[in-house]
Order: sequence, then structure tokens, then C-alpha cells
Amino acid sequence: MRRSVLPAALPAGFAALALTACSALGDLGGKAAPPAPVVDRAELQAMLVTGHLEVLQRLLSSRPAEQAEIVATARRDFDEAPTPSRQLRYALVLATPGHASTDTAEAERLLRELTATPESLVPAERALARLELSQLERQSLLAAENRRLQAAVDRAGRDRNTTASRRLQAELDENARLRKALEDAQKKLDAIANIERTITERKPQPEGRTP
Repeated sequence: MRRSVLPAALPAGFAALALTACSALGDLGGKAAPPAPVVDRAELQAMLVTGHLEVLQRLLSSRPAEQAEIVATARRDFDEAPTPSRQLRYALVLATPGHASTDTAEAERLLRELTATPESLVPAERALARLELSQLERQSLLAAENRRLQAAVDRAGRDRNTTASRRLQAELDENARLRKALEDAQKKLDAIANIERTITERKPQPEGRTP
């Protein structure tokens, strides 16, 4: 009876032992699941801002063909996935002067959208967006003031030219009047001289005395 029970019980016991051993080896063998990585928000923000600045640095130091490629890449990335970070990068690229695709008006529009929902950006990107927007707004004010001053200068120049033209025309008219008056006076003098000459010629000569 014993011999008939042992063969059936041994496999089950070995299986349980094997499972226990595997569990122990798993705990002691150093193959436990790694802990979840800790995200350093400050480092993440620094990486994002550094990436934006590196793109702008390459844009400023590149030749026109590479500049066009950088702008096209930023535009394509934004069109494919218009995340706030990509929108910020594209706006920064458009706001950068010195290349053919500079578009401060569009950059200002994109930055206004971002600053209207500041929670969509990490703090460092939010500060960068506000800084760039303030610079663009300042440039817009200076450009408007420059246009106003230029218009005032042009208007003053036109007024001076108009005044000078009127003065010149008045002088020309006065000169013409004086010339005509002089001609009329000369004609009168010539007429008087002719009359005197005629009178002199018609005056009888005194008769000579006979010796």
C-alpha cells in the first residue's frame, strides 16, 4: 500500500518545492523589477529651454539654405503635432531676425496664444514665451513710433517744399511784374524821346543876319 502511494505523491511535492525554490531565487537573485524613475522637473525644463536656444543658435549661425531647412523642420513638427512646446519653438524661430522667413507678426500671434494658456507650458518655457512676446511688443511699438515720426518728417518736408514752391512762385511772379513794369517804363521813355526828337526836328531855324 505504501509503495503505491509514494510515486503519486512525490511529483506534487517536488513541484511545490521547485516553486518555493524559484520564488526564493527570484527574491535573492537581484532580478527584482527596477524602481520607477524619478523625474527631475528642473532638469526637464532646462533640457527643453536648452533645446530651443540651440535651434535658435544654429539658425543665426547658418547659411540661408540651412536656415530654410531649420524653419521648415520647425513648421513641419508644429503642423504634425501642435504641442505647446513645438508651437513655442516655431514662434521663436519666426521671431528670430536675420533670415528670409522672419515673421514677427505671426510669431507674436503664436506667443499670444501660448501666454493666454500659461499652464500648457512648463515654467521655464512660460518665462521664455513671455520674454520673447514682450520683446516683440516693444519692437512693434518702436516700429509704430518710427513710422509716425517718419510720416511727420515726410509731412513737414512736403510742407516745407510747398512753402518754398509758393515763395519761389511769388518771387517769379514779382520778377515778371517788375520786368513788365520796366519794359512799360522803357517804352514810355522811348516814346518821350521820339516826341522830343520830332519837336526838335520841326522847330524852325533862326534866319541868319545879312552883313
